Amino acid sequence: MKIALINHGCAKNLVDIELMAGILADKGHKITLDETNADIVLINTCSFIQDAETESVRSIISMIGENKKIIVTGCLPQKYKRELQKALPEVYAFVGISEINEIAQIVDLISKDEKIFRVSEKPNYSYPENAIRQQITVGASSYLKIAEGCDCNCGYCIIPKLRGKYVSRPVEQIVHEAKSLAYKGVSEIILIAQDTTSYGKDLYGKRYLPELLKELVKIDNLQRIRIMYTYPTGITQELLSVMAKSEKIFNYVDIPLQHASKKILKSMKRPVSDYRKLIEKIRKKIPDVAIRTTFIVGYPGETEEDFNELKDFVKEVKFDRIGVFEYSLEKDTYSYKLKNRVSAKIKHARRKELMEIQKEISEKINEKLIGKKIECIVEYITDDGAVIGRTYKDAPEVDGLIYLNSKEEVIPGDIVTAKVTKADTYDLWGDII
Repeated sequence: MKIALINHGCAKNLVDIELMAGILADKGHKITLDETNADIVLINTCSFIQDAETESVRSIISMIGENKKIIVTGCLPQKYKRELQKALPEVYAFVGISEINEIAQIVDLISKDEKIFRVSEKPNYSYPENAIRQQITVGASSYLKIAEGCDCNCGYCIIPKLRGKYVSRPVEQIVHEAKSLAYKGVSEIILIAQDTTSYGKDLYGKRYLPELLKELVKIDNLQRIRIMYTYPTGITQELLSVMAKSEKIFNYVDIPLQHASKKILKSMKRPVSDYRKLIEKIRKKIPDVAIRTTFIVGYPGETEEDFNELKDFVKEVKFDRIGVFEYSLEKDTYSYKLKNRVSAKIKHARRKELMEIQKEISEKINEKLIGKKIECIVEYITDDGAVIGRTYKDAPEVDGLIYLNSKEEVIPGDIVTAKVTKADTYDLWGDII
């Protein structure tokens, strides 16, 4: 059968739909990203925040309007279970987080006009290690999921209820997949999990990310590694030492801090600490490190004083990259019951103000790069021959780009050195040397 894929949400969701595509392709089904002539449309959904849910539901409604046989997978059915089935009776199958291994059998059943509901009450994710991922995005980099689920239970986050307890993959399986990706020509693998620094605690009895990295850097044809979604308490001297010693690991730390006010951090059920010392430790160990973080504004109880504390922190620390999100009220989270909610108008204004502060910081950081040499990865070549890349400071989709001039032919995935000639707020221009 011809099955179209529509994916919503984070990089972890992208890996899941690529795994399902691999399982289905192995059974002889044709996979496409064009739903026009597809027999079945598989929609992998996100339910992290309300906006993500809305986007997922729009896709479902749109495909119902096209009279497609629809399979809905991912976080939305896991969150709403039978409620979603009642609300969308036109959908042929609802598949939860724990059931993606069964996707081929489910397709066989709905091809016979059966309607299926496979959503476990309590999610228990199991990575389908025997599946051969069929990548639906083509580029220089690929995400590599090292764990699923989360044990942190942050006050605003629904993920532990949707994805279950933290479950690490064995080192051997991750290394095997990394070798496979490198063999396919992937230049940069990006390690992802809800919290990458907790990797291995459930399998090996301790944080095992440093040991995993030591094995990954041994892969001959794997050029670069990037680590995303690190947790503040997981940034150890051992991890930083491993990163600093290997040229294969990008000097890039993605560490979602979420706030700077100790009062708000405590209410968020996040580590309460002066993060200035943490950033100082990272920069001391890796002098040219690029640090990315995210913040949430408008969390219940966030006063003007709390927000000012966050602004002062951002001005002082001068992160290379930040993302700012307005707090989203999610049922079944600790913060859902908190009082002193912040209005949508104030949340929006605070996000805008913080991004304006970062805009000025980012411009100054980028301007200092003019005239300097920087390592880049070629992302793609446009139809008119323009070379688009990313520096080591930039992760795909969330960070900036560098527009490159090249006297010699390059291809996506090439690791090159460029001299920066121009900069703006988020992007750079340069000549490959």
